[in-house]
Amino acid sequence: MKIFKDGEQHLEASFKKHEVPEECYEGVEFEECQFLDCDFSGVKFQNCNFVNCEFVRCNLSLVNLFNTRLFGINFRECKLIGIDWTQATWPIYHVDFELRFEHCILNDSSFFGLTLNELTLDECKLHDVDFREGNFNKSAMNYSDFTHSVFMRTSLQSVDFCDSTNYAINVLENNVECAKFSRFEALNLLECLGIELVD
Repeated sequence: MKIFKDGEQHLEASFKKHEVPEECYEGVEFEECQFLDCDFSGVKFQNCNFVNCEFVRCNLSLVNLFNTRLFGINFRECKLIGIDWTQATWPIYHVDFELRFEHCILNDSSFFGLTLNELTLDECKLHDVDFREGNFNKSAMNYSDFTHSVFMRTSLQSVDFCDSTNYAINVLENNVECAKFSRFEALNLLECLGIELVD
């Protein structure tokens, strides 16, 4: 059963424990809203707006964000598996959309070619995520696991990777100027250069 009506506007509303997997919503606007313990897995949010909203302990796996605008969104302890973030609307006059992911699972997702400067990924699991050809300058990607994630022609200037693990970033194919890496994990960056380290 639908909990939102197409074309509705919601301001400073709170939604708790709603379970509406596989539903489709068109043209719904949310501003300063909070979503707690909701299951929106497989939901289609088409031509919607989310501005300054917070999602806490929500399941948003396989959500379709076609032509949907996101700005000032904080995801905490959320499951966000298999999302194609490129389907959302990212106006070119913005470079920082104030997106924060804290303690989230974003496996099998795509940020291909997006410009999302100052993105925050804090203690997240990012297995098999596509960051190719994106621009993530000045982002904070700390304490996160990047197993099998892909970086190619990616701009990572001044990105903070401290305490993150399992990234494979070719320093010849990506811009890592002024980026920060933990000393031990930074050894992975040398693999692409064919350097052999010995004790």
